[in-house]
This record gives sequence, C-alpha cells and structure tokens, in this order.
Amino acid sequence: MSDFIDINKLKFDKNGLIPAVVIDNTSKRILTLAYMNRESLEISMREKRTCFWSRSRQRLWRKGEVSGNVQHIVSIVCDCDNDALAVYVNKDGPACHTGSDSCFNTMVFENDNEHEAFSFEGLMDLINGRKIHKKEGSYTTYLFEKGIDKILKKVGEESTEVVIAAKSDDKKDTIYEIADLAYHVMVLMVEMGISIDDIANELASRHVIDHKVKQEKMT
Repeated sequence: MSDFIDINKLKFDKNGLIPAVVIDNTSKRILTLAYMNRESLEISMREKRTCFWSRSRQRLWRKGEVSGNVQHIVSIVCDCDNDALAVYVNKDGPACHTGSDSCFNTMVFENDNEHEAFSFEGLMDLINGRKIHKKEGSYTTYLFEKGIDKILKKVGEESTEVVIAAKSDDKKDTIYEIADLAYHVMVLMVEMGISIDDIANELASRHVIDHKVKQEKMT
C-alpha cells in the first residue's frame, strides 16, 4: 500500500467529523471506534499519537492524556469512499476505560459454526470480561471471587505440573501443562492489572539492552 491521499479529499460529515477505527498493529484486533475532525487528524499525524474529537465533551482529547495509555500511530488508511479511517497503532496500555485491551467485548451474536481464531489478546479480553462481568459457573469468575491467594496457589501448582511433565520427557503432557500455566498466569495478570503489553515492553527493553551490549562488545 503506497498511495497517499491529500486530507483535503477526505469526506468529513456535516459536523466536521470522520469515524476512526483504531486497530492494534500487532494483533489486528479492533481496539475502539472514535471520531476525528480535521484538527485532531492533523495533530495525530504531526505528533504520531492518536488525538480525537470528543462528541460528549465537545473538545479535542489525546488518547492517554489522563490514563497514560498512549497509542503510537503506525499508519492511517482511509476507505474507498474517503469517509472513514483505519488507524493502526502500537499501544502503551488498554484501549478501553474499563481496563480491557479493546472496547469491543460484549457479545451481540455468535455463529456456533464459525469459531474465532485463538489469540492471547482474545483470551486476555475474555478473562478481563469474567472479572468485570461475573458469570455463574465460570471457573475464571470463581478464581477472581476466591482472590489472589487462590490464584497464586494455582500458578504454583501448574508450575510444578510443568516441571513433572518435562522431567518425564513427555512432550504432549508438557504442552498441556504449559497451556494450563499460561492461562493461570494470565488470570494473575488481570487480577494485578498487568497487560500483555506490559510484558512485551519488559521483554523489548531487555532486547534493546542485549543489542547494546553486543554492539559494545563488537567495538
């Protein structure tokens, strides 16, 4: 995709607004729907961070100005009619004010014959949803109701199961136990307000440090 459009050719509505669908550049998951006017779009392009027009407050607002959950713009694409935007971002934290990675979490309809591809982001959203909207009979809700001690106990138990399976050189069982451990660690993350981005940023910072060390050794 190499063609660029002059923003003067974009079609803003009668209120001077254009819808902007914000998308996670890594997972391609839709994060939120917001609106931009010409000024907020120009600010977004200049600062390389999302800035929107708040219809309820009738003012400009930069995503993360209060929460710190800034969205760094990778690219902005318009649709074929020039009247809607897709904004691809790398985010510093949750997109939704509820603390969820995405604002789109409440199911309206689901076709049982078609299943959404698995992603860690999707699982994280599901776990977040079980914490915010408790569901009777849900194991995840049960863990949150029991609290941090129960969650930590399960993380410890599953860690031990991984060690036992690996020590037995049972690859299939080890995969199964690692999956159990990953799930319970994610429940712990939600309980403590830790996002996947927090972990990714920590690993990224270590990668940068390792790269610098290697460069220093070569000089």
